[in-house]
Amino acid sequence: MTPAVEVNQVKKRFGSLIALEGVDLQIDQGEFFALLGPNGAGKTTLIHILAGLTIASSGNARVMGHDVVTGYQEARRLLGVVPQELVFDPFFTVRETLVIQSGYYGLKKNDSWIDEIIHRLDLTEKSNTNMRALSGGMKRRVLVAQALVHKPPVIVLDEPTAGVDVELRQGLWRFIKELNRDGHTIVLTTHHLDEAEALCNRVAMLKLGKIVALDSTQNFINSISGISIRLRLSPGPMPASIESLISSRSEGYCTLTIKEYSEIEQVLGALRKAELQVLEMKLMQPDLEEVFIKIVGSKSD
Repeated sequence: MTPAVEVNQVKKRFGSLIALEGVDLQIDQGEFFALLGPNGAGKTTLIHILAGLTIASSGNARVMGHDVVTGYQEARRLLGVVPQELVFDPFFTVRETLVIQSGYYGLKKNDSWIDEIIHRLDLTEKSNTNMRALSGGMKRRVLVAQALVHKPPVIVLDEPTAGVDVELRQGLWRFIKELNRDGHTIVLTTHHLDEAEALCNRVAMLKLGKIVALDSTQNFINSISGISIRLRLSPGPMPASIESLISSRSEGYCTLTIKEYSEIEQVLGALRKAELQVLEMKLMQPDLEEVFIKIVGSKSD
């Protein structure tokens, strides 16, 4: 099957700045894929190359088998991009904006799909409102609608929930997950790593223009050994068996690292024997953020 996205040895330089350094990537049709990295890692540059907004210095990229340079018309028709920036025309209403966007792709009778998008993104009450009168969250909803108006098989979401409220975030993900179930390929960049963990099947991590890790989400999480328990205890001497498990202390709390869940009862038994009362306890399982920091560093470095 033809890959939804294929990137071969893509390099991009802006003067002396190296934005991408030999990126190879293949995303299969129907995947929900995360492209993660700190600021300046090259994520948006790669998206701009796929969308035809930036030309690679070398290498090539394809969308559904169509080269983004030599076959740009078909490649762009097959791709929908939700940009990170709020870009809009202040002179049109929401509906007019979507009708005009349809026209860019030669879609003359697209009203039923536009109505569905407006409904699913909770824009019905704002459909006849001028774009400049919308809040930031509402404008971002329209950007999502614009990316979907031509029903592209590949959808790229570049920080789609930045600055939006919880209600929009939940509604947006319900809609996007349905599109993915219907066969659309979703490529997501986000600093909300919990979103990537919950939604994406595979993850690529970029740093300094290179892919430094690529695997399934579950394999990444499984690579972190140990289970952490965060405790706040009543004052008293700590048993030696518990002291050896402590990995950190902070503001009256201690964090213990154990290998298996069966050890939890042993920990609690030792605390009872030492007459230490557990005032608070939180079980912290490995997550994608822990993996990300281990491989790439902080989320904004």
